Amino acid sequence: MRWSQIRKMALSLPVALLTALLLVGINETSYQRSRQAVDEMAQTQHTRAALNRLLQNMLDAETGVRGFLLTGEERYLAPYEGAVATLHSNLDALRSSFADSPEDREDFSQLAQQIGRKLSEMALSLDLRRQGNEDAWRFVIFTDVGKENMDAIRTHALALIERADGRAAQNQAHILHSLLLARLGVAAMAAIGLLAFYMYLRQARALQTALQREQESLERERDRLEGLVRERTASLAELATHLQQVREDERGHLARELHDELGALLTAAKLDVARLKSRIDTTPPEVSERLRHLTETLNGVIALKRRIIENLRPSSLATLGLTASLEILTREFAQHSGIAVEAELQEVDLSPTQQLTVFRIVQESLTNIGKYAQARHATVRVQRHAAHVAVEIRDDGTGFTPGAVPAKSHGLAGMRHRVEAAGGRFAVRSQPGQGTAVSADIPWGA
Repeated sequence: MRWSQIRKMALSLPVALLTALLLVGINETSYQRSRQAVDEMAQTQHTRAALNRLLQNMLDAETGVRGFLLTGEERYLAPYEGAVATLHSNLDALRSSFADSPEDREDFSQLAQQIGRKLSEMALSLDLRRQGNEDAWRFVIFTDVGKENMDAIRTHALALIERADGRAAQNQAHILHSLLLARLGVAAMAAIGLLAFYMYLRQARALQTALQREQESLERERDRLEGLVRERTASLAELATHLQQVREDERGHLARELHDELGALLTAAKLDVARLKSRIDTTPPEVSERLRHLTETLNGVIALKRRIIENLRPSSLATLGLTASLEILTREFAQHSGIAVEAELQEVDLSPTQQLTVFRIVQESLTNIGKYAQARHATVRVQRHAAHVAVEIRDDGTGFTPGAVPAKSHGLAGMRHRVEAAGGRFAVRSQPGQGTAVSADIPWGA
């Protein structure tokens, strides 16, 4: 990217941020002013409604009093009594609404005085009517005092209402002015945004071209590295398979050497012991004990030789088959380890290499169980399926976390490689305290 492009981006970013902050400030100011205006308008409407209720209450009270004076029936006084009960609370509520304006306070004070006079006049008329003083209450009714009080009440209430309407009009003008500012700000921001978007498109086009060239270079390098990794992986897999095969061949060679050479020597030694027993006097207890001990030692060495040979290259695979070899392996493991082993083995027809793979997986798994699992029971299953042979070794031991196995532990890795080299799938399922299950699926004819 050229220096001029970097400089343009460095200049456009502060301008965009400053414009955004300015628009946010304008919108926030407009919002606060509009909110204040709305609150004042709501207060104005509340005050206007309260004044109208006050006038309506006075009219209801006057109507009720006149109805009672003309008829003498108490039921006409219900509007008067209701109005008198609410007038004082309405006056208290309105008093706080006019506390900020001297003119409103003056008019409200006059309004309250006139309402008090009107209520006193109506109370006097009621008392005279109830006392039966007809001339007195008629005189009060037909004078202009009540009309003057009501006119004064209307005058002061209308003055308060007009000033409230004026404040509402001012608040409405403030709201319209705030909306105008918001519109201008949005329009300016839209224009600046379009300009910034145009500049961004130009910069993005240049960046896209540079990124595309870099991406093509990275893809070529990635393809080269992936090819190299595949070659190395295939080479390592072939090397591991070769080393494993060499190891098995060496095991087989060593097993044959032990079987032939060491077996011949042990057999000759055993025959020599038999000749000695027939030619010397075995009556002395010491001689008899020595010969017996020598015979037992030779038998133990022969048994050890057989066990070592079977561990190196199980001869039973070639002579007895996989199922019998696994039965022998599980039975001997149970005898040596004290762990109960249940074998569920089905007859399977596998190649010698596959049979050796299955045998080694079971052998390695049982070895791990004996060393680490602390199990009481283990199960070995070999099941025949339509497309593959399923092998599973399960125990009820301490278990482990498969992801936490140290990198230096190659037992599971070796088993996995054996199975994958045979074209199968290998899996280990285990949790701490819930035992372990090692499974392998080996396809037919792989």
